[in-house]
Amino acid sequence: MPSWTRSRLGDRGTPRLTAAGVTTVLKRHGFALAGQSGSHQKWRNPATSKQVIVAQHKGKVLPLGTMRSIIAGSGLPLSEWKK
Repeated sequence: MPSWTRSRLGDRGTPRLTAAGVTTVLKRHGFALAGQSGSHQKWRNPATSKQVIVAQHKGKVLPLGTMRSIIAGSGLPLSEWKK
């Protein structure tokens, strides 16, 4: 099992992932890199027109609020993020 899947959970069960873990989940669900500005990547799903911004902070676990924003913006159910 990859180390990013053994992540911590925030309050109310929000998964805490690194940027690499987030991008892996997004790719698995059809998101593609649409652009980058500095350390922030824009990921877009052409099928659903959903878009999220992921901050790339080398190996650091993303803050809880950032994870919630990414999860909400992706339109994916919370269960998909906990796999």
